[in-house]
Amino acid sequence: MTRILVVDDKQMMRDSVTTTLSRAGFQPIAAPDGPTALELIERHRPAAMVTDLKMPGMDGLSLLRHALEREPNLPIILMTAYASVETAVQAMKDGAFDYIQKPFDGDELVVAVKRAAEHYRLKRENEALRCNNEPGRHTQLIGESGPMRELRSQIDQIADSHSTVLITGESGTGKEVVARRIVALSPRRESVLLAVNCAALSTSLLESELFGHEKGAFTGAEQLRKGRFELSDGGTLILDEISEVDPAVQAKLLRVLQEQQIERVGSSYTMEVDVRVIATSNRALDREVAEGRFREDLLFRLNVLPVRVPALRERGEDIPLLADHFLMSQALRDGRDPKGFDDAATNLLMEYEWPGNVRELQNICERAGVLTAGNTITADRIAPWLTGQPVAASTEDRAPELAVSDERKLADIEREIIVRTLQRHQGHRQRSAKALGIGVRTLGLKLRKWKESNLVEQSL
Repeated sequence: MTRILVVDDKQMMRDSVTTTLSRAGFQPIAAPDGPTALELIERHRPAAMVTDLKMPGMDGLSLLRHALEREPNLPIILMTAYASVETAVQAMKDGAFDYIQKPFDGDELVVAVKRAAEHYRLKRENEALRCNNEPGRHTQLIGESGPMRELRSQIDQIADSHSTVLITGESGTGKEVVARRIVALSPRRESVLLAVNCAALSTSLLESELFGHEKGAFTGAEQLRKGRFELSDGGTLILDEISEVDPAVQAKLLRVLQEQQIERVGSSYTMEVDVRVIATSNRALDREVAEGRFREDLLFRLNVLPVRVPALRERGEDIPLLADHFLMSQALRDGRDPKGFDDAATNLLMEYEWPGNVRELQNICERAGVLTAGNTITADRIAPWLTGQPVAASTEDRAPELAVSDERKLADIEREIIVRTLQRHQGHRQRSAKALGIGVRTLGLKLRKWKESNLVEQSL
């Protein structure tokens, strides 16, 4: 229900307005004076405020100015007597949304409040969309294998719930696609959807990104900033790679999941939020708990509805469908005729173990689509990319050659190739990732894991 703040020093008027709004389907919150109203704005963040103009102490104009300082998008409707219409008009120039003249009937009030609440909803969604630059908003799940049918069935079961979801699976399996598919089928599909990559931000930046901060909360905080929890109120927030969150931020996340309340950095006001959290992790969180890197109580709160995304090697029969999908998507995007793999190339794709899962397959398909002159992609074209050997490209972009023996583990070979490529590019991750045919984020995650295990130099 949409929260509406009603401010009037007269009890009878407050009761009348709140009753009218309740009957219209709103959730009214009443305040007898300006200071109380400001506290309720911070705590409940209403979609609109209806306030009397003449009140002792802080009058409606003073409340208007203070309220807009705290919540610039809040639509404020002034209730005014005939003699104060000129003052109300001036208030609209100062930022008021509308005014209604006493005496007014209930329908007039409801119409004004509906307009204000819709205005607020649109402003908030636009604000959320401006900061939602996350890629991969598609929700299509490709595959007809047993594991994929089981995954779809599980998604259908949990989509209608408002409970927290924890999606686990290896890197590159498509956890975010699954998360967005859940949202697309949920009752919140028309509400705000935001995503945060927890692995890409430092602890201080992540805290500010999630919870927001007040002006002057720390050096460089030159203006108030709303966090993703506040912006996604009423909708869904995807927390990608939740295992990378610092323990200090984990404690705050636990409170949000338990109490549905947040505080901006530098603020003493507690705000209520209604956000469905969908978290993803490519690590075994129970192991992270055992090793002291993740809070057990937070894991319990996250793991209400667990979903495991199968690795690509567990659903090999889906590989031809996925490959055709990626090639067709690339053709449509680039305005070219679609290409396809011949039988030998398809067999080669089916035999490969795909340590990088669906993301690696997509990279291979896109690379083959660009570098193949005709419309048929042969096994000879893709074979070097699937055996750890250098790609037949320019000398500048080749990965270093390695002597591969049966006794060496694939993980060791992969690590050595990546380290040598980084050294050859003087540690430049973007150029190294391009030469390796993987994403920069994938490269960063692999390096972080190896550094934690002291398998590579910390300077990489």
